[in-house]
Parts: sequence; C-alpha cells; structure tokens
Amino acid sequence: MTTSDPSTSSTRAVVAFEGMRRIAQGPLTDVARAVKVAELRGFIGALFIFDAHTSHPIELDLRGSIADVLERLRQSDAAAQLIAESALVADEGNRGPGRPRLGVIGREVTLLPRHWEWLASQPGGASAAIRRLVDQARVQFADRDRARAAQESAYRFLSAMLSGHADFDEAARAFFANDRERFRALTREWPGDARDHAWALADAAFDANTPA
Repeated sequence: MTTSDPSTSSTRAVVAFEGMRRIAQGPLTDVARAVKVAELRGFIGALFIFDAHTSHPIELDLRGSIADVLERLRQSDAAAQLIAESALVADEGNRGPGRPRLGVIGREVTLLPRHWEWLASQPGGASAAIRRLVDQARVQFADRDRARAAQESAYRFLSAMLSGHADFDEAARAFFANDRERFRALTREWPGDARDHAWALADAAFDANTPA
C-alpha cells in the first residue's frame, strides 16, 4: 500500500468513492475490503479514497484476493511499528548518563546566531527550550490550528472531487468567507454523496472558524 500521507495504519478512518458515489467509510481495513469487493463486481466510475480527517488521498494496492489486500495492510502496520521501535532503540543508545528516554527524533533546525545564543542560555539547553516553546505554542494556538486544519481538509476534498462543477469558484469564495448559507446554496445541486461529504467537512471548518 502506498499513500500520500506519511501515517499508515489499518485503523485510520478513511472514505472511498466510486465516482461521486460513496461506497465505504470507516477503518482502512474495512474500507479496503469493501473496495476490493466493489472491484471484483466491476467499477463503474473512478476510485477515490481519502483520509476522513485530513482529506489526503490514499492509494490502495488491490492486487490479488481480499486476503492479499488485507495482508499487505497488516505488513504495512508491522513495518511502521518496527520503524518506530528502531527509532526508540536508537534514541536509547544515544542517551547520556541520566538522560531520560523521551523518544526524541533528531532533525535539522536552522536559526540565526541570536536565536542559538538565547536557546543556549535557557535551562536544559537548546533542545529542552525548543520543546517547551513548541508545547506552549501547541496549547496557545490549538483552536487556530484546529480551524486551519479543518479548512484545509475541506478545501482539499472540494478541489479533488468537485472543482469541475458549476459555481465552484463562487462556492470556494463563500467557503473562505465563512458564509455557510451561501456555500450551501451554491453547492446544493452538486452530486449527492460527494456533496454531503463536502458539506460535513465544510461544516466542521465553519464551526471551527466561528467565534464562540
């Protein structure tokens, strides 16, 4: 199985469409089974599968039997788990005396000299300071990040599935203006299953972007 989203888990929530008709939604293993059954019947329209939360497209390797498809998903999960465990083992080996096991992943960070000087002066050093700053930002901007993620997910699905339909540009403007009523009015005649899924994603974005 390959996906355009780096997270691969057979339990992730996904949704599958045959053309504009939704054929399955739920955990990836359940959807994979339903999609393979649909393939054996013979597809009428093109197949589209999306992560239910991010709307990133997902590709399934449908070669072989239903058992073959599900076994590849199981192997993908096992490989992901092995990679995660290897990263923890590597971190364990790199720890100095008394350093707690944090599951830390080392990646390059590019900063100006004044940033490094300030970080070096903080308790615990640069890495600890960066972790504290990130954790504080995650809490402080949680609502904003959720709103942005919901908006990006909805528009990602709209662009992938419905960009060729009437009034798409106007609907997109209404969507980004947080105008729920106009967005609904402009998209009411779009194909039912794809439209309904787009509405659900858009509603989540509207709700997240509406002050309490």
